[in-house]
Amino acid sequence: EQTQPVPLDAAHLDRHRVVSHQKTHPATWAFDVLRTQVLQKMDENGWRTIAITSPSVESGKTVVSVNLAMSIAKQTNRTALLVDFDLRRPSVSRTLGLNRSLSLNDVLAGRVDLGQALVNPGVERFVVLPTNQPVEEAAEVLSSGKVAGLIDDLRQRYSDRVVIFDLPPILVADDVMAVLPRIDCVLMVVGSGASTQTEIEEASDRLSKHNLLGVVLNRDETPTQNAYY
Repeated sequence: EQTQPVPLDAAHLDRHRVVSHQKTHPATWAFDVLRTQVLQKMDENGWRTIAITSPSVESGKTVVSVNLAMSIAKQTNRTALLVDFDLRRPSVSRTLGLNRSLSLNDVLAGRVDLGQALVNPGVERFVVLPTNQPVEEAAEVLSSGKVAGLIDDLRQRYSDRVVIFDLPPILVADDVMAVLPRIDCVLMVVGSGASTQTEIEEASDRLSKHNLLGVVLNRDETPTQNAYY
């Protein structure tokens, strides 16, 4: 209730393939199915935090992160918090069309409290912690005690909250490996044509040491009855 609300532009969301807030959109079903599978597995293990990553860039992991978070928030017994932890190339704000001066950058710098940087993007039970600017020494920041405390705070503050962390691609740097031990589970997004088989295999091998829920194939052009992407 105290989170700053920011109305979003429907046309901007549509251009950036953010669709889960629309009940009648033909792609919503795919994210709702993904949501149900993810929540069932997380509930089985008592997990509250999930990371989203990809083998390489341009896989659509942020689009999946945003739509999955929105889909989770549609359930009346859940709230969803999306955190932009892609500190090298943050894109959650751009995808949603958020325009706020405060963000995770200010929290990490100690200029504001966590609550001041959170924003409600016009969707009930959905909260975002955006990152406005790239962060230097991203891996060191993500492995720091300050970020560990932040993750614990986000996990424990509300019992019905699922926290989704949008992480960088796993093969571009060691950022993902630095923070994954602090997050309960991980989902890998593979964009059709965006990664080679070798990249997918290497990314899967690195994630096998953690709780890998599965792989999402994004941008699949195979025609199906309910296909949109």
